[in-house]
Amino acid sequence: MSSEQSAQPSAPDTARPGRLTGAAALTALEGLALLVGGVFILVEAFTGAPDNRQQAVTGGITLMVLAALPLLAARGLLGRRSWARGPAVITQIMALPVAWTLLQADSMLIPGGIVLAVVAVTALVLLVSSATTAALGIRRPGDPDDGDPHDTPQT
Repeated sequence: MSSEQSAQPSAPDTARPGRLTGAAALTALEGLALLVGGVFILVEAFTGAPDNRQQAVTGGITLMVLAALPLLAARGLLGRRSWARGPAVITQIMALPVAWTLLQADSMLIPGGIVLAVVAVTALVLLVSSATTAALGIRRPGDPDDGDPHDTPQT
């Protein structure tokens, strides 16, 4: 690639919208939090004195495996893959009951619940925005067709 080609800005219609980037960043943040939590629990299972080592190991591995969903979704969103919106939305919906549970605690978990709720709701709003759906090539029901002659019914 020549220096002239690399210096040219990308076309405006191919630029990734900020809302899509924001949704990907928040989804990745949730995935990273799950991964860090899983690693922490796993390390504590072997270096600390858990009540039940097997349960701690299982919990840590489970969190690390669950981290794969939002991390893959975030990567797909950054790559403008339409399939990635579904797992990202599911991640946010799964985060809301967790946030609610944290908010019901009488402890230091309440700020974590507030942060998780704000992140999940913000990511959901970004994921369903028209800029995000357009960037991912997702058509809403009732939208006029894109002019593809293969979509028109034969009479």
